[in-house]
Amino acid sequence: MNLFIARIALILFCSYGGWLIGMSSFATIPAAAIGSAVGALCSLVAVLLEVSLRGKHVKVIIAGAVGAIIGLIIANLFTYSFLAFRADKSALSMLLCLFVNATFGYLGLALGAKKGEELDVSGWSILGKKEPEGRSYKILDTSVIIDGRISDVCETGFVEGTLIIPQFVLRELTSIADSADSLKRNRGRRGLDILKKIQKQTSIEVKIVEQDFPKIKEVDAKLVALAKQMNARVITNDFNLNKVAEIQGVGVLSINQLAISVKPLVLPGEIMKVYIQREGKEPGQGVAYLDDGTMVVVENGKRYQGKDVDVAVTSVLQTTAGRMIFTAVKGENPGTAFPSSHQQRT
Repeated sequence: MNLFIARIALILFCSYGGWLIGMSSFATIPAAAIGSAVGALCSLVAVLLEVSLRGKHVKVIIAGAVGAIIGLIIANLFTYSFLAFRADKSALSMLLCLFVNATFGYLGLALGAKKGEELDVSGWSILGKKEPEGRSYKILDTSVIIDGRISDVCETGFVEGTLIIPQFVLRELTSIADSADSLKRNRGRRGLDILKKIQKQTSIEVKIVEQDFPKIKEVDAKLVALAKQMNARVITNDFNLNKVAEIQGVGVLSINQLAISVKPLVLPGEIMKVYIQREGKEPGQGVAYLDDGTMVVVENGKRYQGKDVDVAVTSVLQTTAGRMIFTAVKGENPGTAFPSSHQQRT
């Protein structure tokens, strides 16, 4: 509200100033009206410029200002040389000088702002938003929010620093929550609930940022660009985003890799008790699951379906989809130490 009042005051002041200049220079009502209109137009241009620069990075604003100053200096060098050889200072000469200054000033502003976007200011203590030691930014993508495990990880205290939620991720999450497809809608709403849960946790700071990249269409590409700008890492479950970020030098924290890393280690010969839930794809096989969802294939375990049984680990197979443990019923011949080709397809 205060900013709105300031804008109105600026327009009124510039309009009145233009009126006074017109009256003092030409002493006619039409000239004063034209001066007032020109003053109002200048103030409107200033307001529009302020609105357009509000979402820009400070490096872009400074680069644009420097470019405009250089442009005006060049323009005045030309106009000064032109006027130095003219004895009269006619209105046409002044209009030409104004045109040259406006043109070069605009070119300097536009080129400076454009090149300012390409500047790397991460090492500049003033412009690079240098964070105190021990502070780190981690940006959440849509997939890891919907997954939900990030909330539990935050509760354990293993995640430190500040979690960043970009507005474009929130928009994508809201779009999924409003989808006509019931499955997508439920996933989106789950993601929004997870965000609320994370925000209520006092052990970690959550920050929503407005920074966007209108020229970049893909959300994944925007995440990488934001991470590079903030010198942050991305927390994701998306395999493609993981690879693209690593190629561009952006650090990635994968919840899937974390889950695989913290799964209990089992060794061949180790004894464990499992519940045979169903039969396997191969004749006589039984299938059980550990608490973390790891599949346990039990050789000749079909006859124990629906029962708890002690089994001995024969081998462990690690795949991109997860880990599979191959076992045999305790006391029986465990067979080979490694799963056969048909077991690997189970």
